[in-house]
Amino acid sequence: MSRNLLSLRSMVKSPLNILILVVVSYFVITFLIWPNITLLLQVFRPGGEWSFDVFSKLFSSERAMKSLVNSFILALVLSVTVNIVGIFIVLVTRYFDIKGSRILFVGFATPLLYGGVVLVSGYNLIYGPNGFLTNLAQRFFPEMDPTWFRGMLAVVLVMTFSGTGNHLLFMTNSIAKIDFQTIEAAKQLGASTWSILRSIVIPVLKPMIFAITILTFLGGLGAMTAPLILGGDDFQTISPMILTFSRTMGSRDLAATLAMFLGIATLLLLAVLNRVERGGTYFSVSKVPVALKKQQIENPLANAIVHVLAWALWVIYVTPPILIILFSFTNASAIASGSISFSDLTLSNYARILTDRAAIEPFLVSIAYSAVASLIVVAAMLFVARIVQRYRNTVTVWLEYLLHIPWVLPGTMIALGLLITFSQPQPLVLGRVLSGTVVILAIGYIVEKIPFTLRMLKASFSGIPANVEEAASILGASDFTTFRRILLPLVLPVAAAIAALNFNSLLDNYEAAVFLSHPFHQPLGIFIFNATSTDTLNDTTALTFVYTVLLMLISSVVLYLVYGRSSKNARKRRWFRRKAARV
Repeated sequence: MSRNLLSLRSMVKSPLNILILVVVSYFVITFLIWPNITLLLQVFRPGGEWSFDVFSKLFSSERAMKSLVNSFILALVLSVTVNIVGIFIVLVTRYFDIKGSRILFVGFATPLLYGGVVLVSGYNLIYGPNGFLTNLAQRFFPEMDPTWFRGMLAVVLVMTFSGTGNHLLFMTNSIAKIDFQTIEAAKQLGASTWSILRSIVIPVLKPMIFAITILTFLGGLGAMTAPLILGGDDFQTISPMILTFSRTMGSRDLAATLAMFLGIATLLLLAVLNRVERGGTYFSVSKVPVALKKQQIENPLANAIVHVLAWALWVIYVTPPILIILFSFTNASAIASGSISFSDLTLSNYARILTDRAAIEPFLVSIAYSAVASLIVVAAMLFVARIVQRYRNTVTVWLEYLLHIPWVLPGTMIALGLLITFSQPQPLVLGRVLSGTVVILAIGYIVEKIPFTLRMLKASFSGIPANVEEAASILGASDFTTFRRILLPLVLPVAAAIAALNFNSLLDNYEAAVFLSHPFHQPLGIFIFNATSTDTLNDTTALTFVYTVLLMLISSVVLYLVYGRSSKNARKRRWFRRKAARV
């Protein structure tokens, strides 16, 4: 009997496994597969008959075609700029011996504390037409164009400086794998700092560079908030165009077609980059690696240039969060004047958040949506990840592939599919209309976080030794008892960390919320965008700085719980090992 059939029979022996597979299969069909099929039918069968007229309609739309071109240009440019800046800040904080590297790292890590619409709105309120620094500069240069921070340059700058978080989180670990003995051997052979960097360091980093490049390209291709807020009329990309076309029934077919093009481009890109990545060979040349020590830049001129560039970038990174914190204690008139005095400082913005229901409601709505979605997706994927990891057969393999659809297709395409599908009664949900209700956004949030949660939990289950389960089985424990009393406690810390990261990333979500949110219960991302998209500053705009500070505080706590405590525990383990070795 084949191993596939044995695994399948073993899996279906448990009624709980069957129940989980049925529920998850229903969710996949209803909210992952059917909405995308409906989206395609909306494009090619608008009147119940097959038609491809939408392509001629799309190609004749100058705005639509320009947005397609702009999206690919943005994705290509970001793939270069984000990698250049990201690799540089990792090298100056983790590889080269730069003065004040710890302070530099803290500054470069600020985009991890806030992102999405919050970050873009913050940049707009600082550098935009009515931004503080723009108003300040106009006092000295009256002829200055107030819209200087608009268009492609503004979008690229903001997305570059906000997109280097992956380098700090993931490439830092790759730097730690570099063998110090290899570098010392190269030095003794007369290799220069640049030769060592090019021939030894970069090859070790290539796998991570490929992975981050894929994420960066996909992020640029489906970018929404930065082009929407900063792009202006001259630089709009696919996602803002999808949003614009989806707002009217007559142009929803164009929105669906653009979303389909975005999905096809994403699939082709993943296939090409994965093939390129598999074609390379990346390895460390030492079998017994020695911990890396920071390297001195021997050339005095090069050392001075690197220091200047590092600290100049640090100023660019820390200026927005510092000003945001300052602005949260001021009023809109002081920000608009470009001059803030001590008398302008006040706690009224924070008091309003605590006392005004209209001001606190978006924050509470975001917390409720984020908490519910994070808990549901983690709780569900705990069971699914366990089944997928333990039973490898045709059913689980296909289920795993289907649950990764939100990673393969762009978020705008999934959100638009949900909006169009459930704007009319559907038998799969008992004939109900979900669009315009509070339920549809929660479903969108859950769908968005399924792939990441499943992948991380599956890896966590895979790290548990098989003999743990074998011992429990010998003692007569059932599968559910083994899962509940042995496996679950082991993966619970990882599950809690994943839930915290999901919660943190959903708080200021705009891409899904703009399509699916309830008109009377809108989350924080919608509120912030509406407050900062106007041409004038007002008290509502000033509240966005308070929201941003609160989100930064929440993000700081989450990052500490997820990364800080684990790093602290790792340092303790290394200290105990050193003490034991001395004894």
